[in-house]
Order: sequence, then structure tokens, then C-alpha cells
Amino acid sequence: MSDASVFRLLLLLLLLLAVIVAVGCVGVGVVMVVVVVVVVVVVVVIVVVVVVVVVVVVVAVVVVAVVVVVVVFVIIVVVVVVSCVVVVVVIPTDSRQAPVSQV
Repeated sequence: MSDASVFRLLLLLLLLLAVIVAVGCVGVGVVMVVVVVVVVVVVVVIVVVVVVVVVVVVVAVVVVAVVVVVVVFVIIVVVVVVSCVVVVVVIPTDSRQAPVSQV
């Protein structure tokens, strides 16, 4: 074997090694991109779930507060109406049934 053929063989082996390293780097790059995409998707899903849970909790609290306010308002209105009915209807009727004797 001459020096030129040995040099060509070494150059060919070096080229083959460069191709293997390049393919390996591309493979590692693809794996890194896939890992980054998966991590981003998982983070986005977690953020969306947290936002949905927070929105549901806030809506539930607002609905409960509105229901409590409406129930309290209805109770107050019922008490006022019953009081007015007692003052306007029941008390005068009772006083008419039992007239006070005049001196």
C-alpha cells in the first residue's frame, strides 16, 4: 500500500466519522426539540387547567354570593311585608273586635 492510498483510506474514514457525528448531532437535536415541545405542551396544559380551575372557583364563589344576597333580600322583603300586613290589617281588626270602653 502506498502512502497516497493510506491517506485516502484515512480521509475516507474521517469523512465517515464526520457523517456519523453529523447524523448523531442531528438525532440529538431532534430529540432535544421533541423534549422541548413536550415540556412546553405539558406546561401549557397545566397552566390551562389551573386557569380553568381558578375561573370555575371564582364563578362558583360569585354564584354563591349572589344566591346568598338574593335569599337575604327575599327574607327582608317577606319580613317587611308581613310586618306591614300586621300593622295595617291585623292590629286594627283586633282593636275593632275588642272596643275600648269609653268613660
